[in-house]
Amino acid sequence: MESAVAGLYPGADLADAYAIRLSPDSSRSIVALARCVLGSPAPWVRLLMGLRDTIMTLFGVKTARQLREGGSDRIDVFRIYSVSENEMIVGEDDRHLDFRASILLRPSETEAGDELVTTTVVHCHNLLGRFYIALIAPFHRMVVRSNLHRAALKGWPAK
Repeated sequence: MESAVAGLYPGADLADAYAIRLSPDSSRSIVALARCVLGSPAPWVRLLMGLRDTIMTLFGVKTARQLREGGSDRIDVFRIYSVSENEMIVGEDDRHLDFRASILLRPSETEAGDELVTTTVVHCHNLLGRFYIALIAPFHRMVVRSNLHRAALKGWPAK
């Protein structure tokens, strides 16, 4: 099964994907799984977001607080763009870059178990966007892995 964001790969300034196996007794509700992964980042992630906000405010970039207050169709800072049976697309558009992230439930055809795959695609519009992505890319990768790991440790939502 391919993610709906796959068509955004060409020309992307950042594209990555990470997967984790789900336990057999976990929910297969994409909304519940996405909320589990995105809804409660680690304290160190919140600290990094605060630092990011302090710096990026100088450049007129939306803060995490502004993003959270940006409407009801959100999970934390992430605007929900679409939801299907097996995938949720979140993201944000700004003057410096557009990003989309996919949370995809990929059913297994073997006994290995279903996977939850997160994919991020970013397209920069200007020098600020490219600088921002170069600066945060290593942290982004740590945050995504941390969110998946934290969700698994605290326990996936039950069926």
